[in-house]
Amino acid sequence: MCRLLGVSRSAYYDYEQHRCDNSDDLCHRQLLDAVRDIARSCDYTYGSRRMKQALNASGYSISRWKTKKLMREALVTVRHRKKYKVTTDSDHQLPLFENQLNRQFDVAKPDQVYVCDITYIWTQEGWLYLAIVIDLFSRKVVGWSMSSRMKATLVCDALRMAIWLRRSPPGLIVHSDRGSQYASKAYRNLLKAYGFIGSMSRLGNCWDTQFNMSWNA
Repeated sequence: MCRLLGVSRSAYYDYEQHRCDNSDDLCHRQLLDAVRDIARSCDYTYGSRRMKQALNASGYSISRWKTKKLMREALVTVRHRKKYKVTTDSDHQLPLFENQLNRQFDVAKPDQVYVCDITYIWTQEGWLYLAIVIDLFSRKVVGWSMSSRMKATLVCDALRMAIWLRRSPPGLIVHSDRGSQYASKAYRNLLKAYGFIGSMSRLGNCWDTQFNMSWNA
């Protein structure tokens, strides 16, 4: 072919080498861009193992070793999420309720005792706090609320949902930990308005509430 086209073999091989180099360089830049895009989409939480899986799913068949090298070159570092977040702030001077429940976990009828607590969930928007209200009789969630902030409105909204759904009667015991949200004026006023009886765990004893937080969706 070189003789027919009047091209020397050395010129042809030199052209092929440059073409392959340019193709490899383009592919490498595409890989770096893909690594950066994936890192941004997961908020920089993917290590090399999950990054490799994401790249493989995108059609790039590369090893974990190559993935690590690409992440270093793309200046992609992993942001390690905090695994534990404090949801109970009992270091406050707000009024507290007596422990009316006193670990009497067996309840004869529904809507006699509600148990409340706050947990947290990692989402694509960041940490979200979840307040739930459980009927101790059935262990079912009867109210819940979510927010990016742990304010009194979080627990008040969860209790309001329970009141709206269950038409909760006066005299109901509402038990929680000693967190500042449950000791807030807004929450205490809500209990008073509906004739509920506030109850709180003993200081430093999380089992008064968390023992009962197994629930049915």
